[in-house]
Amino acid sequence: MLNDFVKITARPKLKEPNLIAAWPGIGHVSMLVANYFEKKLEFKKLGEVKAARFFDPTGVAVRNNLVEAPQFPQSVFTYWKNQGNGNDIILFTGEDQPTAKSYDLANCILDVAEKFGVKRIYTCAAAITKIHHSEQSRVWGVATVPELMDELKKYDLMHSGNLQIAGLNGLLLGVAKERNIEGICLLGEVPMYTTRIQNPMAALAILGVMPEMLGVHIDTYELSQVANETKIKMKQLAAEAMEE
Repeated sequence: MLNDFVKITARPKLKEPNLIAAWPGIGHVSMLVANYFEKKLEFKKLGEVKAARFFDPTGVAVRNNLVEAPQFPQSVFTYWKNQGNGNDIILFTGEDQPTAKSYDLANCILDVAEKFGVKRIYTCAAAITKIHHSEQSRVWGVATVPELMDELKKYDLMHSGNLQIAGLNGLLLGVAKERNIEGICLLGEVPMYTTRIQNPMAALAILGVMPEMLGVHIDTYELSQVANETKIKMKQLAAEAMEE
């Protein structure tokens, strides 16, 4: 049963859907992946989280001496029905992460997931490494249950050692684990000196794996062009920094 923190605007019959959830983070990796899915597949509006429950505005906008009502980040659910034999997809995108109540928001999202019979949760994030921007980003995977290790091995996503996944892109999986919901986070490598720059290379690497795991096809040509352009810009910035 959903609480009044969520407004559902559609009642589709979904086929064992997977949920992809994304918030802004390092390299904007998660949002680049989510936005690309939304661009390439025909998602329809499912509902939204009432953001006023989780965000506290610190000011207001004024236009021509007239004060506007407080604005809140959008936190939206959409869905896509797979016309083949694969699972449907629910996509959650949040424009921002709350400074508090993140745990409550994660539970709120998982309430929606359970209502629609979600099979598995997917998130993605950046893995900050010593990789050079000219190198191809690798993808690592982490899971909420040991039973998913074989799947991580199948896609060569294993990584030894400990990790910390900051923000809701990581916390959501921790809460999913508490609630015995399967979850996977895919992390694309990002150079440690480019964390403030959008990184389509890491997003492209994740999109080389995630669609197959979800049983869908995504044409990544457009994002690969953006990634190539970004590499050129990073090379120019690096050259300018060396001259300085």
